[in-house]
Amino acid sequence: MPLEFGLWRVDDKPVRVATRPMPLESRLEELIEADPGILGHPLLLIGRQVLTQYGKVVDLLGMDAEGSLHVLELKRDRTPREVVAQVLDYGSWVQELTNEQIRDIYTSYARGRGLAEELDEAFALRFGGTPPEALNSTHALTIVASEIDAATERIVTYLASGFQVPVNVLFFRYFEDEGRSYLARTWLMDEAEAVVPSAGAKGRGKQEPWNGTDWYVSFGDEPSGRNWEDALRYGFVSAGGGEWFSRTIRSLPLGARVFTHIPKVGYVGVGTVSGEPQPFEDAALSLDGDSRRMTDLSLTGTYRRAGDGTDRDGEDPREWIVPVTWERAVQRKEALWRTGFFANQNSACKLRARFTIEEVSRHFGIDQGFPDA
Repeated sequence: MPLEFGLWRVDDKPVRVATRPMPLESRLEELIEADPGILGHPLLLIGRQVLTQYGKVVDLLGMDAEGSLHVLELKRDRTPREVVAQVLDYGSWVQELTNEQIRDIYTSYARGRGLAEELDEAFALRFGGTPPEALNSTHALTIVASEIDAATERIVTYLASGFQVPVNVLFFRYFEDEGRSYLARTWLMDEAEAVVPSAGAKGRGKQEPWNGTDWYVSFGDEPSGRNWEDALRYGFVSAGGGEWFSRTIRSLPLGARVFTHIPKVGYVGVGTVSGEPQPFEDAALSLDGDSRRMTDLSLTGTYRRAGDGTDRDGEDPREWIVPVTWERAVQRKEALWRTGFFANQNSACKLRARFTIEEVSRHFGIDQGFPDA
């Protein structure tokens, strides 16, 4: 059974505030859209009155910080059988949404509402970070009602507890007191009991497609270590300090296009990998057609090499150098950063974030690397 709410006004003595029928249950949709926090957990709304491929219309569609989708369906005046069947039908639709379809739904929703038109920007503004690469790895179904009947409670509890269906009911109590209106909410099942399915055949993640070429590189420009001025002048990216840092930079293949980012600064260059990864003491770079060993170059930064010892965990701390031919690169002070841009702690990884690729490419005046639609 869900918790039952009571509300008391306490001035001289406790006076219970009367519960009233909600004038228009459909107004709940407007209230949730105005402040999704009413639901009790952070949510980014990405669609309202969303048309499915089956000709049905989802009241509200949201996304949480993990990239999972949330279907919110108002009970209105439908029977328990109708509303539960409807929300299950929406579940069969939402689980098949691709990354691109999700982004299109949000863009359509944002237009005309004065919202950021890119999902990455909206996600960053709501949650303070970039979306996960895999969106819609799981989903949740919520029936929203101003009251709950025994049949709906029985059916939903049976599906959730007996068959692990991610469905729950959120219902509100409506109060009026001296000309003011109040809402109180509760869930049929608390979140600890509610089912969140693991990713699998029916909950598979939808990643943005990778174009097979673009990689993200994090260049840790440090006062006492590697220096971006060196990388800009001589053409390379690098990482070191242990296996975790150097392993991914060593995975960069010849011909990869690297979008280079200085943490907490922004994107400073795009170029093409032109040589194999090598430890600093063995690395050679092509300068004006000649091959020059890095150890012979005039460098601003310092780079750990063989003989500098091991770190406290016994790992090899050497700096690994990857030669890069810059297509466009700028000084640190000219770095580009926008809310919603992709950033990652790995030294290198495949870059799928289309918003980042398009905006950085546009800013630097280079090809975006995506096939024409």
